[in-house]
Amino acid sequence: MVVSDTSPILNLALIGQLDLLRRIYGELLIPDAVRAELRALATRYVELSPDPPPWVSTRRVGNPRQVEALVLHLDSGESEAIALALETAPEFLLIDEHRGRKLATRLGVRCIGVLGTLAEAKRQGLVPAVRPLLDALILRAGFWMSAELRDRVLRQVREAS
Repeated sequence: MVVSDTSPILNLALIGQLDLLRRIYGELLIPDAVRAELRALATRYVELSPDPPPWVSTRRVGNPRQVEALVLHLDSGESEAIALALETAPEFLLIDEHRGRKLATRLGVRCIGVLGTLAEAKRQGLVPAVRPLLDALILRAGFWMSAELRDRVLRQVREAS
């Protein structure tokens, strides 16, 4: 089981690769705030359904004080996702925002983002190449990554030029 923040779900949906999350991780768990963010974003993006697929479950965070402490540094979706990960001890927390990943890691939560997910999809043979998906993330989803990070991912998946 994997807990997810909003960004990986949104970005993979925008490039038509949302099902990779199910195929790699099986069940996804999201907190209420992430579900609310996704529902709000669905009004702007036709690629995103207002209701999550059946393999995505929503759970209320049990420790609102933890969320209150995290929301001082992060948005509500990231805060609840980290709090839920602390409560459920998932295999990973799917999160892209640097500040959120850093804080979650400091709290002992293993993190992976959309780029790591794409690398894993290639490793498992679920996608033939990562390069066109990185290009789609940049062009269609507006995903920002440094040229250095892009090159590092392409080297990792053996697609460097």
